[in-house]
Amino acid sequence: MTSLPGPAVDAARAEIVRVGTSLFARGYVHASAGNISARADDAHLITPTDAALGFLDPERLALVDADGTQVGGDRASKTLTLHRRIYAADPTARFVIHTHSTHLVALTLAGVWSQDDVLPPITPYYVMKVGHVPLVPYHRPGDPRVADLVTGHIAARSAAGTPIRAVLLDRLGPVVWGPDAASALAVLEELEETARLWLLTDRRPEPLPAPALDELKATFGASW
Repeated sequence: MTSLPGPAVDAARAEIVRVGTSLFARGYVHASAGNISARADDAHLITPTDAALGFLDPERLALVDADGTQVGGDRASKTLTLHRRIYAADPTARFVIHTHSTHLVALTLAGVWSQDDVLPPITPYYVMKVGHVPLVPYHRPGDPRVADLVTGHIAARSAAGTPIRAVLLDRLGPVVWGPDAASALAVLEELEETARLWLLTDRRPEPLPAPALDELKATFGASW
């Protein structure tokens, strides 16, 4: 297979490797769990099946053209369909991260706050940086039906005027996205930290009151 040349693809390769290394070093991923992708012009780059995110080889990342045909690298992650559907459903998305982050997987095992909001809005930065996060019922890893559920949530929340940046897959962890790697990482980090706080406090904290939420929306444009 041959690679599609271009600076956008080269930059995306470097960014995926950088993010994978950072996630592994900080304990957000382990073994070969999780995957990362980026949109580069009309193409997509995604980590290969069973790749260890902390030790990625940029030349082995799977390169997929606009039609979904793999044109370079090792065999694409089994979640390729989900990633491509997220990009199609949210035109602002250019970077997608899926991890099996410990506290977020633990949250699905212990019980989420609600199906539509896996965590209550207990901190202002959760409201500002993350927003609503729905739970996606368990399906086996790579099940293509998950893409329909995720894009359904994206469409419904967008129509309601509260677009989402993440979903939580039951027993498998979060999928987050953003216009660039930094934005997606910020969502993931704040989401995992809020899950850790809520579990550490035995899931007892009350959500921020309505006036506080209204103030965050008015002042910072929070999507809540």
